[in-house]
Amino acid sequence: MQTLHLFPTIDHLLIDLLSTLKDSDWNKSTVAKKWTVKDVAAHLLDVTMRDVSIYRDEFSGNKPANLHSYQDLVAYLNELNAIWVNAFKRVSPAQIIEMLDKANNAQYTELCKLDPQKPAIYSVAWAGEITSTNEFHIAREYTEKYHHQLQIRDAVGKCKDLMTVELFTPFIHTLLRGLPHTYREINSSEGTCINIGISPYGNWQLIKEVKGWRLEVGGSVANSTTSIHFDPETAWKLFTKAITKEEALKKVSIEGNKELGEIALSMISVMA
Repeated sequence: MQTLHLFPTIDHLLIDLLSTLKDSDWNKSTVAKKWTVKDVAAHLLDVTMRDVSIYRDEFSGNKPANLHSYQDLVAYLNELNAIWVNAFKRVSPAQIIEMLDKANNAQYTELCKLDPQKPAIYSVAWAGEITSTNEFHIAREYTEKYHHQLQIRDAVGKCKDLMTVELFTPFIHTLLRGLPHTYREINSSEGTCINIGISPYGNWQLIKEVKGWRLEVGGSVANSTTSIHFDPETAWKLFTKAITKEEALKKVSIEGNKELGEIALSMISVMA
């Protein structure tokens, strides 16, 4: 699914939202663990400015040392994120909005220059890829922008504008692209089909083939071995590690092979 054309829309929605927040709103807690609304907004500025530095200015800062595993990379990114967010506690919300607006425009300009099918500078590691296309990398960037904005909106009770079919469907589709990697060690028989339904946005099917698992959009629920039904809020919070698998199980329904279906609830489609 294409996502780049949606960047200006969600960027404008974010700036419009932040511009209407009261002082008390900026200090509200979010599902991003210890981060407040202001912290999440500062983090969005961080990742956006990093993109501009890399693509426009060909500058990526100091290279990390001693990265030998996925968890090493996660720990490194967590440290980077924490340093930035802590530094921005002394910066006003007004300045964050001003810098975000400028950085968002610059980021979009640079991403538009990328050839969608050429290799990206970074792979989508949570999907198990060593090399990813720019198209997938851009979609991953879309999910970052989208789910962090949802965290802010969830905290202030204004999720509705972001939950449209046009905006939510490519977001959740990109997150679900982590499913083949999540099931990579599951040895089901060829043709096994797991249906994932997220109403009202549609359904996806994970199908076992000789060489692994393949994700498809749509398909007939009747052909599935197992069917998992999510509400949208549970889906986005689960796959971005805002809630646990145990919390999600109370809200998700699984028909058919429950053991096979529950594996999907272990997927995390962010670097965490």
